[in-house]
Amino acid sequence: MAEFALELNDDQKAVRDWIHGFAADVMRPAAAEWDEREEFPWPVVQEAAKIGLYSLDFYAQQFFDPTGLGIPMALEELFWGDAGLGLAITGTALAAVGVLSNGTDEQIGTWIPQMYGDADDVKVAAFCSSEPDAGSDVAAMRTRAVYDGARDEWVIDGTKTWATNGGIANVHVVVAVVDPELGPRGHASFIVPPGTAGLSQGQKFKKHGIRASHTAEVVLRDVRVPGHCLLGGKEKLDERLARARERAAAGGGERVKNAAMATFEASRPAVGAQAVGIARAAYEVALDYAQTRVQFGRPIIDNQGVAFQLADMRTRIDAARLLVWRASWMATAGKPFTAAEGSMSKLFAGETAKSVTAQAMQILGGNGYTREYPVERMHRDAAIYTVFEGTSEIQRLVIARAVSGVPIR
Repeated sequence: MAEFALELNDDQKAVRDWIHGFAADVMRPAAAEWDEREEFPWPVVQEAAKIGLYSLDFYAQQFFDPTGLGIPMALEELFWGDAGLGLAITGTALAAVGVLSNGTDEQIGTWIPQMYGDADDVKVAAFCSSEPDAGSDVAAMRTRAVYDGARDEWVIDGTKTWATNGGIANVHVVVAVVDPELGPRGHASFIVPPGTAGLSQGQKFKKHGIRASHTAEVVLRDVRVPGHCLLGGKEKLDERLARARERAAAGGGERVKNAAMATFEASRPAVGAQAVGIARAAYEVALDYAQTRVQFGRPIIDNQGVAFQLADMRTRIDAARLLVWRASWMATAGKPFTAAEGSMSKLFAGETAKSVTAQAMQILGGNGYTREYPVERMHRDAAIYTVFEGTSEIQRLVIARAVSGVPIR
């Protein structure tokens, strides 16, 4: 287990600088165009694939960094470049984490490579959990998966929403109800292979921010997948469901994490790192503007009203990064989130991105409200970080339950 450190090592710094160069030279010049087009930026993802940035190997190397800082370091730099393009490049990772969290070694080796493709034939993947009536309330999920023992197939029916890469993905990871009586404990995750009949894209959402990231509904009608597409396998599922039924019959007891929650719990520090990157980018624009914008014969940074805002912005960004790094290190070191440290990092970083980008717009004044400057886009992009992968209110609920031991509602 690597000791916790507050400074990146030489290898990490080299990777950081490499990603920063891609973000500065490829992502930033293209960001405004793809934001306006509101289309998935295949050419940018292709460029990332050509240099090995969009690849299973790259993310595996960062994921297995013994310090735990490889992933948050990489994500901060990408999202410093642009959040919409960053999500287009990293959106597949949520589906990959879903397989890593719940799948067997064979499933991991089979499906994750198909999520990325290669530099000559880029693919993406989608993780499908939220539904029109079941976002934070996972117990309200209606998508059903029924086992057909005669054919060793699972039959999936339902509609998923807010799916990053939904409908355009090569591989979809779908969370469905297998035992309605068990609520969230009766959920399981399934791989829907490429070209499976019955899966289609529904509504594509036109969003306030992160417009280069494709977000859509995924409709599943009599979708049949082989038995081996159940993540973790049927034997493990049957054992888990049996334990859950015993606990339910006994009146509660041990909490059993469902497939969606396991994925979100693992990904929250990474989402926090994305938010840190957005906040840092906006802060840097505001700092440069304050140092060069002259009013009443002097740079506006000479005024306490501006300088103090920048001081607060930098302080919050550094604090958010430290929370993300702590949670990432804890996860790698196998230390449990006894105080919901993963949720803490996502909560504080998401709120920081939203507030810092708003302050950056304020410092730029009227210029900050125009699309001639990037902080307007950054502010729109930051808004989602208090909403997706668990709203700020849900994060506070998770933290409150963890620190109090009380099932607060």
